[in-house]
Amino acid sequence: MNIKKDDIIEVTIESTGFEGKSVARVEGFVVFVEGAIAGDVVKAKVYKTKKKYAEAKLVEVVTPSPKRTPARCSYFGICGGCKWQHVEYATQLEYKQQHVNDALEHIGGLKDLNVLPIVGSDNLFFYRNKLEFSFADKPWLTQKDIDDLQVREGIANNFAVGFHVPQRWDKVLNIDECFLQSELSTGILNAVRSFALTNNIPAYAPDSETGYFRNLVIREGKNTGDVMVNLVTFEDSPEVMEKLSNELQKQFPEITTIINNVTKRKSQVAVGEYEKIYFGDGLIHDKLGKYLFQISANSFFQTNTKQAEKLYSIAQEFAEFKKTDVVYDLYCGTGSIGIYISDSVQEVIGIELVESSIQNARKNAELNGITNCEFIAGDLKDLMTKDVEWRSRYAHPNVIIVDPPRSGMHPKAVEELGKMQVPTIVYVSCNPATLARDLQMLVKDGYTVEKIQPVDMFPHTYHIECVAKLVLKS
Repeated sequence: MNIKKDDIIEVTIESTGFEGKSVARVEGFVVFVEGAIAGDVVKAKVYKTKKKYAEAKLVEVVTPSPKRTPARCSYFGICGGCKWQHVEYATQLEYKQQHVNDALEHIGGLKDLNVLPIVGSDNLFFYRNKLEFSFADKPWLTQKDIDDLQVREGIANNFAVGFHVPQRWDKVLNIDECFLQSELSTGILNAVRSFALTNNIPAYAPDSETGYFRNLVIREGKNTGDVMVNLVTFEDSPEVMEKLSNELQKQFPEITTIINNVTKRKSQVAVGEYEKIYFGDGLIHDKLGKYLFQISANSFFQTNTKQAEKLYSIAQEFAEFKKTDVVYDLYCGTGSIGIYISDSVQEVIGIELVESSIQNARKNAELNGITNCEFIAGDLKDLMTKDVEWRSRYAHPNVIIVDPPRSGMHPKAVEELGKMQVPTIVYVSCNPATLARDLQMLVKDGYTVEKIQPVDMFPHTYHIECVAKLVLKS
């Protein structure tokens, strides 16, 4: 099939595959189409061609799929944050369930596993407890923005606060409404933008390394009502921050703490080299089950509080803990899983690479009066393969919980985990591909995958979490 770059082709979408890319075929030749869903007939523009496939972007929906639904957000298709907002939620869950099955079979070579029906999210909008907005001196202008520029006398020519558009880390789409966190979050965003424009305070410009505002990070305790506003800036300007802090407190009495992280690093990560507190104590709290967690500006906490409770409850159910169990909690982060299960077991030993997360974990255990959790800072691969002295201080585990990042476990760590021959492993994963790869190794070490439970933590995205239970063959 002679398909060339920039060709506009009309195709019928057969299925929706990995990372939301939909699949069509033209005379047997595969075309991946962004923005389309199974059942659509679309016109798409080809932007990449390979020997065995092409990639294209949606230009026009000729005949919509019955599984389509109107997107709620006016920025849909531009900001890139909620790629599946145009797909009915029941269909989103079908796609995610299939993605898990496909990864296990095609990547892990694991067939006929007991994959349970996916656990959906009760809240389809306003489910995030943390949202990070970026400032930029180069706005990504929609047609509406261009029309409004005449009204606003060009004020937005060099200022934007919102989200980076896909593949463009130099340009930010101005956002004045978002359905991911809360209406309060949107109000704070618009108030900060208004403050910056009214007071002529510029966004940080990475090219010239000038300007002030870099990021606005809002964190909410979904079960406590606490609200943190964290401004990441290029310079330390107490006069600006005190004025902004006072205005935000007047407009939004719900805010419980306001923080300024300051950094001159070129990296666009929203973390300061140092931190100053302008209101409150610099912390918020949230609850998972009956446990209270302290959250600082830069600490990790599961982004969807309500679904995290379901995820942890499933992990606890799969483990079938006994009061005499010794549990290793690998990649423990700030200790949330270990603390959540602490009253069901004898002892929890958590391991995490990031020292600040370990400090948070210890503080969270102390906050809840928990004395049977210990947390160790270190690289898991090293602690499992060569720096093994720590193991002599603890009993051999009955259960191991693993909750790695998207990249999964280091192969050497998986190898050592298999050698430990622990009766039960509960693997919490945010990436079906790396889950499948790691399960394949553990199956070779004598484990049976008893069951897998997919859990949807992020509606309107293609991301999916899973909890897998592995038991050692007798």
